[in-house]
Amino acid sequence: MSELDDLKAEMDAANLYTETIVTDRKMGAMRVLKPITADGEPDLTRKSLFMGEVQIMTQMGPLPISFEIEADTMAEAVAKYGESAKLGVQKTIERLQQMRRDAASKIVTPGSPGFGVPGMGGTGGKIQMP
Repeated sequence: MSELDDLKAEMDAANLYTETIVTDRKMGAMRVLKPITADGEPDLTRKSLFMGEVQIMTQMGPLPISFEIEADTMAEAVAKYGESAKLGVQKTIERLQQMRRDAASKIVTPGSPGFGVPGMGGTGGKIQMP
């Protein structure tokens, strides 16, 4: 039995959306997710969702950032785009800094990769005794 046999690739028929991409061709883009029923008809019992997208330049190149815009209408989402983008970028930077701190604070122990002990999974050279 392979791992693919346990994969449950089923869509949630009660949580379907159509997607439209909106852009001003200057700042970024916004995805508008409109709820639909399993029959493809508009689902008026659920709210539309607005997801903004922006890129920031890093040393490694452009980093795409997605963020939710809390809004009930397209006009409100457009008005809130800038502030939501700032919050999305700020949260992403905080997550990256936390990941950097976590990586820097890992304790390297004998036998762990990177410790440099030959034959123990390290990357060190051969030790020779006279």
